[in-house]
Formats: sequence, C-alpha cells, structure tokens
Amino acid sequence: MTDTAPASSPAESPRVIALVDDDRNILTTVSIALRSEGFVTRVYSDGETALKALLDNPPDLAVCDIKMPRMDGLQLLQKLRETSALPVIFLTSKDEEPDEALGLAMGADDYIAKPFSQRLLIARIRAILRRSALVRGAPEVENDEQPAEAIRRGRLEMDPLRHQVLWNGQPVSLTVTEFLILEALAARPGVIKSRNQLMDAAYSDDVFVDDRTIDSHIKRLRRKFRSVDPHFGAIETLYGAGYSYSDG
Repeated sequence: MTDTAPASSPAESPRVIALVDDDRNILTTVSIALRSEGFVTRVYSDGETALKALLDNPPDLAVCDIKMPRMDGLQLLQKLRETSALPVIFLTSKDEEPDEALGLAMGADDYIAKPFSQRLLIARIRAILRRSALVRGAPEVENDEQPAEAIRRGRLEMDPLRHQVLWNGQPVSLTVTEFLILEALAARPGVIKSRNQLMDAAYSDDVFVDDRTIDSHIKRLRRKFRSVDPHFGAIETLYGAGYSYSDG
C-alpha cells in the first residue's frame, strides 16, 4: 500500500481516495491524476489487502476494480457493506454488465466502464464527495446546500447531520446515494417521484445514470429495511411512473 499526498496541501485537509486494482498502470496514472487535483491517494493491488485497510483506516471514497486476485471487487464490497457505508465507485469492463448491476444492488454508489477518461472519473469522485458532504452536513458545504432538518415519517427517522436512519428505533445503515434517494421520497409522502427526479436528487448534473441504477438502489433500500422489519412496505412502486413513500 502507498499513501501519497498531493504536491501542495490546501488549507483544509485533502480528501483521501483509495484505489484498488491489480493493474499497476491504472494505479499509477489515476493516482497521479488525483494528486494533481489535490487528493491524497492510497493504492492496493488486491481486495484482501484493501479490505483490512479500508475498515481500519477508512478513506473518504474507494475506487475498486471488479476483477482482482485473492478477493474480487464484488466480494470486497460485500464485506465492506456488512459494517461500512464508505462510498464506492466500481471500475468495470464492457463485458461485465451483469457485474455492474450486481454491484449496484450490493450497494456501490456508481460505476465507470473501462476504458475511461481520468476527467470523467475525477468528476464522478467529486460528485459523490459533494453528496457525502451534503448528507453529513460538512462545514465545506455552502449555506444554500445545507441538508434539510431531521425527517420523521411514522416509524422512520432521518437525521442528515449525523447520516443516521432509524426504523422503529432500530438503526439502518445506508450509503450516501441510498440516503439521498430515501430522503427525496420521504420528504413528500404519497407523491410519486419518477426515476429522473430521484436521479436528480441523488446525483449531480455532471453524472448520468440509467433507470437500472435507481431500481437497484431501491431494491437494496427495501432489503435493508426488511432486515429490521420483515413487513416493511413504505417504499411503493408505481409501475410506469416511479416510486413513492407511504406514511402508513
């Protein structure tokens, strides 16, 4: 593992990005590009080594390849999601489309297909970090982007400042993307939100995702809530229209 700081440090602490890939060329070139943008990078060449480091000393975000020795990216994500909501971007190949859908269903925040432009990757990283800051009420978020006050809808409690979600008083661990989608639904119970509206709530303007991405996040949200309440049904599907949140 290498922990590399940017050439010059900004006034505030730089964000830390973990890169997990068995391709040394990708690790080197992406790390250099991120350093030039003011990030600190930590690089790992396999999932098994990365897992312990990501749990013991979490970065702000991880970029992970899917195909790796010892422990692949999907196995790494599965282990991470047992205890961590760390934002994760997957790197995939064109022939790994089923893995993309599975990764999103397992809790990845985004994916980028290889070959990719470094500019696109950096834009996606910045977008997720902005969403993370918004959800957690970080000081660097501008005043007009401050997260909403705590939401209470029946058995649901959401506190953006603490990135905390409770259902019937029991905690439910959500990723940043899942939190923002649920917040958009719960803010107006009974109102149907189209997939495009949920994309707008969860992603910035410079990130484009398809319907399958939102559907995968919704499925994972339901699965997480049903792990604490098998009868959870507050997120309703309106076929052909979108999703809504029910207070009942």
